Amino acid sequence: MCLALPAQVISINETTDMATVALGEVKREISLALVEDVKINDYVLIHVGYALNKVSEEEAEHTLALFAEAGLIDEEVPA
Repeated sequence: MCLALPAQVISINETTDMATVALGEVKREISLALVEDVKINDYVLIHVGYALNKVSEEEAEHTLALFAEAGLIDEEVPA
C-alpha cells in the first residue's frame, strides 16, 4: 500500500522543477516533474519525493484529519 500526504508548497525553483513543501514544522524538497501549474500556497499530494497531483485546501485538511484520526500523524500538525 502506498500513502501520499498532502503538503503546502512554500517555494518553487522553476529552473530545477523542485519545490519546498511544508507539513506542519516539517519541510521537504520535492520534484514537481509529474504535475503542472503548481503555485506557491497550493497543496499537493506527495509520495517518495514527488508531487503526484494538486488538491484543494479543504481536501488537504480533510485528509490530514483522517491521518491524525488513524494515528498516522500528530494531531497538532496544521494543514
